[in-house]
Amino acid sequence: MKLGVLGGTFDPVHNGHLIIAEDVKRSLGLDSILFVPAGQPWLRAYKPVASAKDRLEMVRLATAGKPYFDVSSVEIERPGPSYMQETIADLKRKRKAGTEIYLILGWDSIATLTKWKEPQKLVEMCHLVAVHRPGYALPDLLAMEETVPGISRRVIVMEKPEIDISASSIREKIGKGLPVDTLVPKSVADYIREHRLYRQGGKIWIKKK
Repeated sequence: MKLGVLGGTFDPVHNGHLIIAEDVKRSLGLDSILFVPAGQPWLRAYKPVASAKDRLEMVRLATAGKPYFDVSSVEIERPGPSYMQETIADLKRKRKAGTEIYLILGWDSIATLTKWKEPQKLVEMCHLVAVHRPGYALPDLLAMEETVPGISRRVIVMEKPEIDISASSIREKIGKGLPVDTLVPKSVADYIREHRLYRQGGKIWIKKK
């Protein structure tokens, strides 16, 4: 079995995440994609705006109806900072022997891999799928070999799709009173409106269809 893993804060999950997951699954012939919302992202300078409970529920809503998409709450349930190396190790223990894991990362995340917890173990346990992100260059994988031996042989570089959507821009649009209905699934937009997420001044910034 070939399993794709897409982690992130998903604050909120958006159509870009879903397009990337679909494209990677199709391009690499994966059997399924597992979305893993982070509990306490340790490498980010800011904390997620929405609660872990809300972010998890939005991912579940966004992936509903697609049997090849699944959601894991392992990082939310695990106490302390969220480390992908621990998540992949946990998946390796619980999945059937012979399962190949493909960790989906943006080019910007690949560039910071040397700062992650035990990156060497991570590249030994799974393949890394480097997805293009506008505004970022693919790091020099050969140069990274000095810190993470073998990484250049474990990375699958994808030039497409080029998705120029970010959770931060969506939160900014909501804060400015702009609609984001074309950027997130309708079920997620409805959830944001119902639970009054990402709002300012007591107003809710999602248009109701």
